[in-house]
Amino acid sequence: MPVKIRLQRHGKKGKPFYWVVAADARSKRDGKYLEKIGTYNPNTNPATIDLNIDSAVQWLHNGAQPTDTARAILSYKGALLKHHLDGGVTKGALTQEQADAKLATWLDEKSGKVDAKKLGLTKDQADAKAKAFKAEQAVNAKRLAAAAQAEADLIAANTPVEEVAEEETIEEEVIAETEAVAETTAEEAPVADVAAEENTEEAQA
Repeated sequence: MPVKIRLQRHGKKGKPFYWVVAADARSKRDGKYLEKIGTYNPNTNPATIDLNIDSAVQWLHNGAQPTDTARAILSYKGALLKHHLDGGVTKGALTQEQADAKLATWLDEKSGKVDAKKLGLTKDQADAKAKAFKAEQAVNAKRLAAAAQAEADLIAANTPVEEVAEEETIEEEVIAETEAVAETTAEEAPVADVAAEENTEEAQA
């Protein structure tokens, strides 16, 4: 019975989630499987992979053939390397301790690369947030400046009208005072004429 290590799709529309399974090559993609050996979630960055390396290697020893995507996952998690090292141990090219040491070294290096990538992504996200915050501050500053300018323009537009009104009021007051003075002078003039005539008559007498 030909066995394949492949992905079986789960999850919802637009958010796929896969199981890594060993299944009969003749079965449907999402049909029956022989063993579930891991999961693969491509919705995260980096992708989240959980794999039972020993089970995967055992299936590889038994002749299971991985699909292209499954092969990439097995390589990423070190299952193909372990399978290769186990072959070297079987042939006597190296001891089990040496094979284990090589696998541990490779896994440490891989873990360091993954952690570095995660750190880089975190830093990029922090930089993007900082840039967005600065841009938002700049927009807010422009908005406040525009509001202040609009208020200043409104005050400047209202000020001349008030000054003109004050000038007109002052002019009206001056005119009123002038008219009052003129009326007072006109009323006092006949009295002065009568007094002058009386003085002339007395002088003649």
